[in-house]
Amino acid sequence: MEKTQQLVLSPEDEEIFQNLYSEGLKNSRKNFDETMPVPKFYTKLPNHENMISLKLREEARTAFLQKKSKELLDNNELQNLWTLLDKNHSPPFAGSEQMINYIDFLKVGSIAGPKYKAFFTPVVFARLLQSDIHGRISTMAVFNYIMRKVWLQQTRIGLSLYDATGQGLLTEMDLENYITELIPTLPQLEGLEKSFHSFYVCTAVRKFLFFLDPLKLGKVRIQDILASGFLDELLELRDEELPKDAQDSNWFSAPSALRVYGQYLNLDTNRNGMLCQEELRRFGTGTLTRVFIQRVFEECMTYEKEMDYKTYLDFVLAMDNKREPQALQYFFRLLDVGHRNHLNTFDLHFYFKGVQELMQQHKQEVVAFDDVNDEIFDMVRPADPSKITLQDLISCGYGETVINILIDLDGFWTYENRESVVTDKNNQDKPET
Repeated sequence: MEKTQQLVLSPEDEEIFQNLYSEGLKNSRKNFDETMPVPKFYTKLPNHENMISLKLREEARTAFLQKKSKELLDNNELQNLWTLLDKNHSPPFAGSEQMINYIDFLKVGSIAGPKYKAFFTPVVFARLLQSDIHGRISTMAVFNYIMRKVWLQQTRIGLSLYDATGQGLLTEMDLENYITELIPTLPQLEGLEKSFHSFYVCTAVRKFLFFLDPLKLGKVRIQDILASGFLDELLELRDEELPKDAQDSNWFSAPSALRVYGQYLNLDTNRNGMLCQEELRRFGTGTLTRVFIQRVFEECMTYEKEMDYKTYLDFVLAMDNKREPQALQYFFRLLDVGHRNHLNTFDLHFYFKGVQELMQQHKQEVVAFDDVNDEIFDMVRPADPSKITLQDLISCGYGETVINILIDLDGFWTYENRESVVTDKNNQDKPET
């Protein structure tokens, strides 16, 4: 077997080769730059001066959304689907719930037609499969799944109509327009006076922004709105027979909005439409500390050192939802006096002094800070034993308790007397002998 002979160039030939190779490489790069430019991957949005481009973009987006809307199943098609599921459920027939196996599932999808194709896939069947020994799924579960998907798509299209830029985001003004036009379609809001509509819209929009816009950019993703479940609460108001307890617990209901606005008016003792620090201190049971209220006015948006209704709504949402990460982020910003992104013993002491002041005012025995400090660090168990981060506060599961201890005298005593409260409750639960 012959060995492959290697070509050996003389130094002169090697130099000529390297020169030709370098020149050819330069030419190829030059030709590549001229004939194959980097493809355009970003198109700047047209500004308000370019009305033709803006109008063209708007018309194209509207046409696209109309096309997507026509692809959705309408009421007649959903009724037809239910009939097919009812006729094609699978044996054995036992119990009241109808079940369908994979073969019949695909059969229904084939009979229904191409418009239903996306709902009759192996992935959907596997997602709905539970514990049936025959490997079947509930026909009702299939129908509810498809109904839910159609509703989400309809709602997404409806929200997208208010998306002025077409980027999948809604600004505060976009949300206000959406809810304003939604009000007449909600029977539970029929009793609201028109003069209150603007305050209702403001109240409703603040919940979306508080929970879905943590970076305070003034806009939220449509995808986040759909995933949050807030629209479900809002659209519950279509039910003319919604129970009173459901209305009371629904932020978007008329009684809830009127209650929150009524509390704001009651706090506004000088009737100037704004709240000062002394007025806000009367919030709830009136046991929030002076230090905490001062920090609220330092960190939150105010007008000439007074709080407007929007800022008050953020405050109420935080106070009512202390367990939620968004509320804990709100309070953490207030507690972090030095803006160091963590809390240390100094920060905790700074706040607890406000609680101690209220104890003295109410002629109560003043609790030592050192014990409270140790208990807080034991509860939170931070990654760094010397400081508490926002993530520590969220992860520990006791964020609400820590906040109550530091900002509210009643909250502190509720924690301090927790054992006696549990004992009293257990005694009440015991049956009489």
